[in-house]
Amino acid sequence: MKDILSEIIAHKQTEIELQKQTVSLEQLREQAGIIIRENVAHRRSMKQALAASSTGIISEFKRRSPSKGWINEAARAEEIPASYEAAGAAALSILTDEKFFGGTLRDIRTVRPLVHIPILRKDFIIDEYQLLQACIVGADAVLLIAACLSPEQCSTLTTQAHELGLEVLLEIHSPSELSYINKEADMVGVNNRNLGSFVTDVENSFRIARQLREATHGAVSPLLVSESGISDPETICRLRAAGFRGFLIGETFMKTGHPGETLKEFIRDSLSIDN
Repeated sequence: MKDILSEIIAHKQTEIELQKQTVSLEQLREQAGIIIRENVAHRRSMKQALAASSTGIISEFKRRSPSKGWINEAARAEEIPASYEAAGAAALSILTDEKFFGGTLRDIRTVRPLVHIPILRKDFIIDEYQLLQACIVGADAVLLIAACLSPEQCSTLTTQAHELGLEVLLEIHSPSELSYINKEADMVGVNNRNLGSFVTDVENSFRIARQLREATHGAVSPLLVSESGISDPETICRLRAAGFRGFLIGETFMKTGHPGETLKEFIRDSLSIDN
């Protein structure tokens, strides 16, 4: 099977270079600097929101995926994310890749004034330019994917994100990526989807959690987030028992006619199991 991730990264590199020809890196830094100096954006801590939440659910706004095509082509940023918050989501994940996921930075700009919970910019971030964009449109956190970066790039981008007031969700998929984890990352996400084949296996979270505990030798572990492939409340309960405090769920909600209502029912069922 063709490596989808390699195709996405190649496209992303070209896309960023074209964007820089329209708005330079220096211009973007100036815009972000104004926002930071004037305190225009009031950042919300995604890490704190997940730690304090009874559900820990990060509801994702996603129109399509490379493996499944359109999931909800008509999905409106003006409606669904706000319905997620009303239903009890702890945070939002908004896809901003257009070619492969049908998203756009405009979605975050649209959603930001409509909700009060943290927003994660979910994209394949490989350049400071994308961090500046996230800052400007009002994101609170960004996703850094180990499979897309070297450990040095990941460390540099984490530092740059923090300088912009953005938290970092560091995503790993395999035990070989445990070395990416350092005390600078605000959260560590375990992706249950293989980004090369897009095959999903939620058991990956349990395997990585165990190895992460062994690697830290009982020291305080980072806040853990399980991503993708979560489709039932029972899985949430099992993941929470394994040490996870965040649960990123998208397709389970987005493929239905009313994602907010589906989330509301999901949370109700989840809490009934806990009780």
